[in-house]
Amino acid sequence: MFEEGIRLKQEFGEENVFDLSLGNPVVEPPRELIDALVASAKDTAPGLHRYMPNAGLPDVRETLARSLAPECKTDLGADDIVMVTGAAGGLNITLKTLLDPGDEVLIFAPYFVEYLFYADNHGGKAVPVATREDFTLDFDALENAFSERTRAVIINSPNNPTGVVYSRRSLEELAAVLDRKSKEMGRAVYLISDDPYKKIAFDGVETPNICEFYDNSIYITSHSKDLAVPGERIGMVAVHPLAENAKELIAGLIFCNRVLGFVNAPSLIQRAIKNVQGATVDVKDYQRKRDFLYGELTRIGYSVVKPQGAFYFFPQSPLEDEIEFVRLLASKRVLVVPGRGFGLAGYFRLSYCFPDKVIEGAVAGFEEAFKEATATG
Repeated sequence: MFEEGIRLKQEFGEENVFDLSLGNPVVEPPRELIDALVASAKDTAPGLHRYMPNAGLPDVRETLARSLAPECKTDLGADDIVMVTGAAGGLNITLKTLLDPGDEVLIFAPYFVEYLFYADNHGGKAVPVATREDFTLDFDALENAFSERTRAVIINSPNNPTGVVYSRRSLEELAAVLDRKSKEMGRAVYLISDDPYKKIAFDGVETPNICEFYDNSIYITSHSKDLAVPGERIGMVAVHPLAENAKELIAGLIFCNRVLGFVNAPSLIQRAIKNVQGATVDVKDYQRKRDFLYGELTRIGYSVVKPQGAFYFFPQSPLEDEIEFVRLLASKRVLVVPGRGFGLAGYFRLSYCFPDKVIEGAVAGFEEAFKEATATG
């Protein structure tokens, strides 16, 4: 899609191609973060740009622990936090710490495609678990996916690619299943929550933290989306202080931060985010974009679950082969991503973290492609 986008933009002009394929926010970071970055850059105190503990700056970790503790409903301190180069870095050091060769990680489909590769990076295997038609958790499917090699479960809420938020009741049931399975297996099955979209939620929907429900939790987040700084690569891993082998887990994360080559999260952005934990991008703007596009897609006739957060739609393809439909959309100069890349064929993903003119400009192509597909399909 990326290469096709380049080709189409060269042929028709960038303003005539509507690329909704990437989740790369075009909104600018909030003013508070810009000011904090400037202040950090102007700070000339000695030692600010040297190596630091691999876990990150102690004062930053302490601040983030205090900020996170109320939603976790548990005491958190600096020693429970490891600063990382984005959620991707956090997931990789976590899986490197947890997995022995052949261990399995359960992931709910549709899923962020790189989970497959992250598990493979460290000798493990990601095992997809089906969800219900509305993309909520299917606990029968989860039970059937367990094996003696299951080491962890990854969830992502708000979800990429669907925008679905897992409810408090779902997380309570998930915690109960994992607690029972851990007892049956005689060792902890860890719950890993990949939550970079946690603050981008709509209509007052609650986005609970897994640490409230399950002691063997590892919470991973970044500021790539909520502060619109994916290029700065800053996030954190928080280990529940009551998790089995919590101290060893933290030690493993710190070690893997070093040996995987991250060493430590960047100093400048660490010091900046310390002072802006209450800031976020304009979530109402994303909700407005969602409402517009949901209205247009459903008017045209697409079957799509209304997102509760993040900035993606995951509509059902009007053609059985969604790759064929994605190509049809591309012929209308609208770029989206086939669903099978996210573990669910027959759907496609589109992002709405773009300027209004791009989103509005895509509507005609969506309508033309749908009419052609339903007329012939």
